Amino acid sequence: MSQLTHFLAALVGGALVAAVLLLTGAGGGDETTTVFSGAGADIANPQQGALTPREIYKRDAPGVVFITANVTQAASPFAPEQEGQSTGSGFVIGKGGSIVTNAHVVEGASRVAVRFGDKRTAQARVAGRDPSTDLALLLVDPDGLDLEPLELGSSKGVQVGDPTVAIGNPFGLDRTLTTGVVSALQRSIPSLQPGFEINNVIQTDAAINPGNSGGPLIDARGRVIGVNSQIETGGSGGGNVGIGFAVPVDTAKEVIPQLRRGGAVQRAYLGVGTRTIDEGLEELNLASADGALVQTVEPDSPAERAGLRGGTSEQEIGGATVRLGGDIIKSVDGQKVRDSDDVSQLIGARRPGDRVRLDILRDGTRRTVSVRLGRRPGF
Repeated sequence: MSQLTHFLAALVGGALVAAVLLLTGAGGGDETTTVFSGAGADIANPQQGALTPREIYKRDAPGVVFITANVTQAASPFAPEQEGQSTGSGFVIGKGGSIVTNAHVVEGASRVAVRFGDKRTAQARVAGRDPSTDLALLLVDPDGLDLEPLELGSSKGVQVGDPTVAIGNPFGLDRTLTTGVVSALQRSIPSLQPGFEINNVIQTDAAINPGNSGGPLIDARGRVIGVNSQIETGGSGGGNVGIGFAVPVDTAKEVIPQLRRGGAVQRAYLGVGTRTIDEGLEELNLASADGALVQTVEPDSPAERAGLRGGTSEQEIGGATVRLGGDIIKSVDGQKVRDSDDVSQLIGARRPGDRVRLDILRDGTRRTVSVRLGRRPGF
């Protein structure tokens, strides 16, 4: 592992250890040992067409790749730039040379190399990155390569308890397989864009470690249901503690075509900060027992132009500061808002320029506000 790789591992891991999350892309080494591990050596799945881990590995491992990115990054604002390498995983999705990985695996890369299961290596071009979903699309010249695309499934039908398989390159160990189950659904994890989260994330206990980033999370039929992205460390220093997170494949299906066309993804923007109304706010006697209480409205945002109001006074509740007096968002285009995550997901499903109808409570009176969404800052 190069000096910069050590630094990047500390930067990427250390920055998120405080939030108990670690991006799993910064690994090192160049070993080529194949390892089978995990709690479920044989996945029990009553669904017709279910495969064993051995069968899944034989079918899908040839489509999983080892990614090495040459990166340049300053150790501090006052230190000179350093050259080094970041490593991670990815998987082939098309015979034409399309490969999916995490955006953080190739962040700041000046050169990207992809190594396939047959040990052939090809230079890759970063067609596009989406920091909001931590996804990236790489393109390689398919001439002379025997590409084995993985089948993309759907994350919509995934249920807690469903078997999972992860294939990747943890700590540089080439094409390692681990097994587990779907531990939870609809998680939210930090994105690479400050202030925004990735929603509907799949949680799994299949072992995921640094170097697994960008690799596939696979169901019992050998279909990709997610892109492995982050792990919770529990303060263990960066190792796996049985809680990993994968960006749902349905998100990738939405993002990748946009990256292929233009290299960037357009994200809708409302411009509010909200706080979920739950039992922790009962003593405030708000006008609603659920919904999203608007805390702040960004200047010159679509929300401000539409007249949405944020809080005007502050109160300490349970050790946290809550801004009172703002609007309560109850629905978006008729879809019920139970909490702040609902607002993020419903707005995130729209595009810049779309007009949405917000049902709100203001001073106890129900109102309807029409908002034309903008483009998320930074894009």
